[in-house]
Amino acid sequence: MPDKKKFNLEYEIKSSPRILYSFLSEPNGLSQWFADDVNVRDQIYTFTWDDEQHRAKLVNAKENKLVRFKWLDDEPYYFELEVVQDELTNDVALAITDFAAEDAIAERRLIWDNQIDYLISVLGA
Repeated sequence: MPDKKKFNLEYEIKSSPRILYSFLSEPNGLSQWFADDVNVRDQIYTFTWDDEQHRAKLVNAKENKLVRFKWLDDEPYYFELEVVQDELTNDVALAITDFAAEDAIAERRLIWDNQIDYLISVLGA
């Protein structure tokens, strides 16, 4: 399998950091936009898409700021969701760090675009 490349995305989200963070860190919030179902036990999150499960460990969490999940079946790769708030305007953005094979980055970006569109609709933002 070819090495994966790191890429970053950023989306403006009209939400408070606290509300947005709950959709990034809590199983109920994540299952509303990110995966079909999400369960957590001992910091291990099980994400289900189309009856296929993928497990990730929550390796970093800063309240109302950031979550990083490390894939258990795809070491050493992870994905990170960071709430970024502009100090002057108070605008809120969601910064995403992810990894994909170079020839799959465009497709992965499109998947994130669709997921974030869905998150924005769930938030009513």
